[in-house]
Amino acid sequence: MAKNPSNGLKDYWAELPRADEGFLGSMRDWGNIQVALDEEVIWLKGFTDEQAVSSEIQQLPNFLLYELREGFLFRKDALVPSKRVRTALLWTPIDKALKLTFPISNNNFFGIDKKIEIKLKVSEEEQPAVVLLSPIAEIKDIIITLPKFKLEKLDWIVINDKALFVGTPLLSFPGKTYWTKDGHLLPAGFDFEFKNLSFLLQKKYNADQDQWLLWKEDGSYLNIDKNDLQKLSVSSFRLTEKAKEWI
Repeated sequence: MAKNPSNGLKDYWAELPRADEGFLGSMRDWGNIQVALDEEVIWLKGFTDEQAVSSEIQQLPNFLLYELREGFLFRKDALVPSKRVRTALLWTPIDKALKLTFPISNNNFFGIDKKIEIKLKVSEEEQPAVVLLSPIAEIKDIIITLPKFKLEKLDWIVINDKALFVGTPLLSFPGKTYWTKDGHLLPAGFDFEFKNLSFLLQKKYNADQDQWLLWKEDGSYLNIDKNDLQKLSVSSFRLTEKAKEWI
């Protein structure tokens, strides 16, 4: 039933192909949302004004948002209705109705009934960098001269010929910076093409949250076990460098 327009509230509905069910993972904690299944379509209702314009919704492919008015569904700013509202639907809270399942796929693809290539894109939002990846050859003579207080708040790990530093404030070293999102380490200035994939990728590749997923701009990633990180100090750096010489 549509809300009384005199109270200033809008009644939002939405539809999404059932094949795209996996993209709803970013909404599973929105307890106000109700979900109903209708043949090949997932119906949703109960969105707040803030949710209706959120990035989670804007990034969903094939997602159609409507406003319910007197039994008809209107697209945003439309004067003519798109369709009549469906009746006899069985509504369920989204956190109970949404069951995420994942097909077997390689590390470059992810989806429910279809595979979606993982891509990063330049982000319009600036995020604080908390990770630095530096070539060891360019920093090894500098780091041993730094005072203890600049190192003790950081963790680090060696990745091939580079050192990955985690924590703030970051050291003023040459290298590549990253920001964190749901357990992902994303290159500074980049985000997932579809922002809602962040949560779903964690469910698939890092369900125990015991790793960092370090992403490259080409959509590939590297698993980093958090237990392998160690506290940064001059002695730990020297010992690690010495160990690498013995290998």
